Amino acid sequence: MSILGPILNFCLFLGRSLMFPWDIRRTLSRLIEQVYYNGVTALPIIVVASVFVGLTTALQTSYQLLGLVPKYFIGMGVGRMLLIELGPVFAAFITASRSASAMAAEIGAMRISEQIDALEAMGIDPHRFLCLPRILATAITLPILVLMMEILAALIAIIVSGWIGISRDTFVYGLTHFVQVRDFIGGIVKAIIFGLLIGVSGCYFGFKVKEGAKELGQATTKAVVLAAILILAFDFLVALLLFSR
Repeated sequence: MSILGPILNFCLFLGRSLMFPWDIRRTLSRLIEQVYYNGVTALPIIVVASVFVGLTTALQTSYQLLGLVPKYFIGMGVGRMLLIELGPVFAAFITASRSASAMAAEIGAMRISEQIDALEAMGIDPHRFLCLPRILATAITLPILVLMMEILAALIAIIVSGWIGISRDTFVYGLTHFVQVRDFIGGIVKAIIFGLLIGVSGCYFGFKVKEGAKELGQATTKAVVLAAILILAFDFLVALLLFSR
């Protein structure tokens, strides 16, 4: 019961934040603001991470498979790993470390300063006013960030393919001819789910803050930790549903 209680509260929080009807006039401007923060300002770190993901994936895949399978299998392995696993999970962890902590801190500070109480006094639902734009923004921007990471990491892997003893034509052949549409769709589905979970985690712990800087700091930590755990759990569940056959 002690475990089911927090899970139920988390699910109820998600439902209340996303419940219809939405007032698009009140939501759109804040949604755009959150999309800018969670998407545009995250681009530099996504680019840097993509470079190292592409380098590491190409080098480690060649180390494990080169000499055991045809060389174009290296490109196939890199492509599938980026689309199915590394792109969605790496981008989600980066977003969780930035966005979930920021949401928990912002909403927690508003709770301490009684701004949320003021919204309720004015008849404004704080869940839909504060949480809805943030949750939607992470769900919208994360798939785009994942796609960018996958493309950049794949380009880096192609560039360094010569370092690992594979011609670029052979590497690109394996990268493009053996990757299925299901691989791409699976990664995007993961990204959308991860985005929702990151947004809810940050907002949920922000709302639970009562008073004090110490509790606010704990809320930001809990938000990131929960988001990371949920990312790993749902990564397995989506893989089980889409790639187990």
